[in-house]
Amino acid sequence: MASFCDPDIVSGYAARTEQLVPGLRHLHKMTGLLLAERAPADARVLVLGAGGGMELKALAELQPEWRFDGIDPSAEMLQLAETNLGSLTSRVTFQEGYIDNAPEGPFDAATCLLTLHFLPRGERLQTLRGVQRRLKPGAPFVAAHHSFPTQGAEPDKWLTRFAAFASLSGVLAFQSENNIRTMKERLPVLSPEEDEALLREAGFSNVELFYAGLTFKGWVGYK
Repeated sequence: MASFCDPDIVSGYAARTEQLVPGLRHLHKMTGLLLAERAPADARVLVLGAGGGMELKALAELQPEWRFDGIDPSAEMLQLAETNLGSLTSRVTFQEGYIDNAPEGPFDAATCLLTLHFLPRGERLQTLRGVQRRLKPGAPFVAAHHSFPTQGAEPDKWLTRFAAFASLSGVLAFQSENNIRTMKERLPVLSPEEDEALLREAGFSNVELFYAGLTFKGWVGYK
């Protein structure tokens, strides 16, 4: 997949992501709404995969008293997040790394958006367990990423739809074709049923689907 250390990829991340993810800004708003159902006004929120800062900025603007710990393995993407957040950066503590590098918490809420689809099943489960362990009892967790049927002709059908949406959003056809090829070769996508089962295996309860945008799905669950 794309290298998040490449300056061209980093600089174009926000625009490219909006072209590829249906309803991205509304996904961020829904995430804030679901977290706020249980998180207090002065919540401490863990944001895993925080590079770029898009969800951090949206959540910080929705909830002026929340504070955040943003974790990402790319120093370049974390720098982009700081730039995009501007004055809101004062409410965020950044940490380069993965879930094992995150503070122990306990946190009032957590998110992991557009990240878990990069991880194979075993590593994904370990990551989810790491998030779950850092949450307070009853705290909400929102995850959203690529998740679509993986058997037979289903992947090709859904990836074709993904590419068609990207083209309608301004992505050049050859880039869409390259995206499909790369996703098929390198992205360890799970089906929605497998994703939900994995969330439950990691210890989350009352797991519910709240977002579906072609190949992308989003869930909320609770410790």
